[in-house]
Amino acid sequence: MNQIILQKAANEARGLAMDAVHKCSSGHLGLPLGAAEVGAVLFGEALQLAPDAPKWLNRDRFVLSAGHGSMFIYSWLHLAGFDLSLKELENFRVLGSHAPGHPESFETVGVECTTGPLGQGVGNAVGFALSGKMAAAKYNTAEHAILDHHVVALAGDGCLQEGVAREAVAFAGHQQLDNLILIYDSNDVTLDAMAKLTQSEDTAAIYTALGWEVQTIDGHDLAAVLKAVQHAKQNDNGQPKLIIAKTIIGKGIPEVAGTAKGHGEGGAKFIDAAKLALGIPVGTHFHVSDDVRAYFNDLKSKRATTHAAWEKTFSAWSAANPGLAAELKSARANNLKAEDLLKLIPEAAADSKAATRNSGGEILNSIAKAVPHLVTGSADLFGSTKNYLKDGGDFGPANRKGRNIWFGIREHAMGAICNGIAYDGLFLPSGATFLVFADYCRPSIRLAALSRLPVTYIFTHDSIGVGEDGPTHQPVETISGLRVIPNLDVIRPADSEECAAAFAAALSRHDGPTLLALSRQDLPNQSGLAAEARRQGTLRGGYVLVKETNALTGILLATGSEVQHAVEAAKTLGSGVRVVSLPCFERFARQPQAYRDEVLPPSCTKRIAMEAGVSDLWWKYVGTTGKVLGIDRFGISAPGGIVMKELGMTPGHFVAAFA
Repeated sequence: MNQIILQKAANEARGLAMDAVHKCSSGHLGLPLGAAEVGAVLFGEALQLAPDAPKWLNRDRFVLSAGHGSMFIYSWLHLAGFDLSLKELENFRVLGSHAPGHPESFETVGVECTTGPLGQGVGNAVGFALSGKMAAAKYNTAEHAILDHHVVALAGDGCLQEGVAREAVAFAGHQQLDNLILIYDSNDVTLDAMAKLTQSEDTAAIYTALGWEVQTIDGHDLAAVLKAVQHAKQNDNGQPKLIIAKTIIGKGIPEVAGTAKGHGEGGAKFIDAAKLALGIPVGTHFHVSDDVRAYFNDLKSKRATTHAAWEKTFSAWSAANPGLAAELKSARANNLKAEDLLKLIPEAAADSKAATRNSGGEILNSIAKAVPHLVTGSADLFGSTKNYLKDGGDFGPANRKGRNIWFGIREHAMGAICNGIAYDGLFLPSGATFLVFADYCRPSIRLAALSRLPVTYIFTHDSIGVGEDGPTHQPVETISGLRVIPNLDVIRPADSEECAAAFAAALSRHDGPTLLALSRQDLPNQSGLAAEARRQGTLRGGYVLVKETNALTGILLATGSEVQHAVEAAKTLGSGVRVVSLPCFERFARQPQAYRDEVLPPSCTKRIAMEAGVSDLWWKYVGTTGKVLGIDRFGISAPGGIVMKELGMTPGHFVAAFA
């Protein structure tokens, strides 16, 4: 390692961060300055990268969990030769820049995952590591080891304090993910104050107890950082690795270094003197010296040579294992189509009744047989959520090929880990719990939607039909709360055929996540309309389930378990009444206006909607002259059928409201 040039690079990376934050008067200087030597070692020596092939299958994955320090990763991606120009750094946090305020995976080449909400990146890194272990077990052969990369995450005190990170690192230790390296930028400072005001734990002892191997180093000592990272990468001992790097926040700006003021942009006004002290020429901005540039250009060429050698190995592996190669190619392409998936799912018997959680389990298993990169997990509720893959095996240290992931009672980590798996792009993840616990993983769901990740959430016990468990477990507000998340499809199927389409829709969606809200109680098969028509209608988000046979006099709308009540009420209300099932508001909204008007003719203003949840979102479908039969209160502890009747979820309430 050329310590002289890398120290110079570290100082110039500090200068880039100073200039960027100063120019836009916004951002965080603390981590980019304090962890500059860590960046120099990782991007200037230790990471296995190919900047010209940023999605190289065997690259090391670097995750900046402390995403507020985004100029750290932007500076090092630029220096390492990724497609992130100096002009983009100059436009840090400017509209349209590829260097946004926090790292976004879809915005910046080389950014593996969207981070900023603290702790999420730690969970994402665990997901990357799990995916790496699973992929190595699945695709490596005795003759060709095509996957041996590591996952390196950089986190701060804020990340480690967040509950999602603690959940994730406990999972990683238990699963013995020794391909995971977490570097803790330990600078004893949080945003408001010195860290001692909010923490006093022994981090090394905690992580050791959780099954991690721990090293503590001087984070400004290049040789010490390299030695620690190399040891972590070479020591496959069944333990994930924590490197506690003691650093000085805001190092390089004496006026704020080592203080809470060094966290944000407070030191920007002192940068002229600071840059001079760091050896950056006076009067220059966004300066990178010729010798630093030459060093990284040479390193980029060496990395390209390493990547080319791997490509030869990969070609040999592909020739020797055409079946595996085809499977891997298909997994990476992720081009599943709903129509193809529906062909894998048998139709339910016309007179059948089933809880959609039970239908969902059968459907998922039918699909999994033909989609080997589909994996699933549950937050200690496989027996209730019914998403266990019967022939999939359990993922763990003894079986890295297992397709069932036991997350334990860690809903938030489950969400973040599923995101990491999805970011890695080798497996199609799904996670399950009760719908009411969506709030425990909502931040992860939101980030999946923001980052356009193909994650499927299989959330059961979807309404007051849960019954005796009472209002703590009856998610009256949850469905609507999820529907307002942009780019999240929420599907609440009414029977087995809608459930089949819901799974096909979720697993074939490539630009965002889908949440399936499934019932605990049995629901009748709505066989008055052909199964194929119900499936296709569900793919479109809404459809006419019962067509009027005379002049249209009114429309009953419902979703999920309340659709059956609309169908029964229509029989009483007469031949001019239409029943519309709206399993997915979001998919329906994406349909052409002509189709939406066909399902809900604007001329018919007599509309009544029913759902076992809060009523607010339904008014856009019923209009000012319509009615919504909802539940704008918490539930009741009693058997599910009694709760439904008590709170007005019956055919009779539809009929009474129609009068």
